[in-house]
Amino acid sequence: MSDVHFGTMVPQIKRTWDQARDAASFFESAGFESLWVNDHLYGPTSPQIPILEAWTQISALAAVTENVELGTLVTPVGMRNPAHLGKVVATADHISNGRVIVGLGSGWMPREFTDFGMPFLEPKERLGQLREVVQLLQRMWDEDEDEVSFDGKYVQTENVVTLPKPTRRPKILIGGGGEKVTMRIAAQYADIWNNSAGGQDNVGHKVEVLRNHAQDLGRNPDDITVSQQCLVTIAEDESVVNPMIETAQKIFGGHMGNPGGALALSGTPNQIVDRIGQHLELGCSMFQIEFFGKDVREPAELFAKSVMPQFK
Repeated sequence: MSDVHFGTMVPQIKRTWDQARDAASFFESAGFESLWVNDHLYGPTSPQIPILEAWTQISALAAVTENVELGTLVTPVGMRNPAHLGKVVATADHISNGRVIVGLGSGWMPREFTDFGMPFLEPKERLGQLREVVQLLQRMWDEDEDEVSFDGKYVQTENVVTLPKPTRRPKILIGGGGEKVTMRIAAQYADIWNNSAGGQDNVGHKVEVLRNHAQDLGRNPDDITVSQQCLVTIAEDESVVNPMIETAQKIFGGHMGNPGGALALSGTPNQIVDRIGQHLELGCSMFQIEFFGKDVREPAELFAKSVMPQFK
């Protein structure tokens, strides 16, 4: 396996299952190492925007793929009963034969909590939920724990049993750039920390924050993989890609970072190879990619053929 990990987002918003399945098959055949779905119960700006539910989709993707890892970017821990989530993940892990990555975060869309009967707490409390849910899930998936009782401020269980256990303890990704709390939780518990697309320009500083937290907690920083959620705007000709970058800036704004930024994966294949090299120097080696284009297969194929081989 290469030192650089390339994953990509599966089309999910306003997409049918058939479209998502076909895209996943294409991405796997192209050589991407992981597939990712957003975990939202509503489309990002409106309940009226159709979106497939994440863990149902992960399980379905597990059944129609063979080698790629499968993860959420990210699951808000307070959006579901956490013990039920632990059971869902264990089942998905069996379907995938050990390919699940559990992306966790605190969430930010109130109605996808409250409309489904779950409280949307204040930010500090949602971070408390995140810490407790990670602790609970790790215990639920532990082969040495038969029944798990957990009496936290935000999470309570009594004698919860998880059988069958996952095929191995699923990897945990924690997403979020809050330097005092979120990144410290990641430094303590995560296998992977994910920097949001909006924070890509600042990834070097964030990596230093993460490493300092890990050292302070007595953990080897090298045990935590740094990943970057990112928009990729790619074309073979610079005259073609520049208008694409301008359009991407208008469409996405800051939600997917700055397509014209110094670290953005925007440009020709050679330019993007250089930008990936800059990320590696800063300590980031994993990429969750959203391709820009009406048909994402075209830029994904160009990326797979012209960029990925440079890192194998």
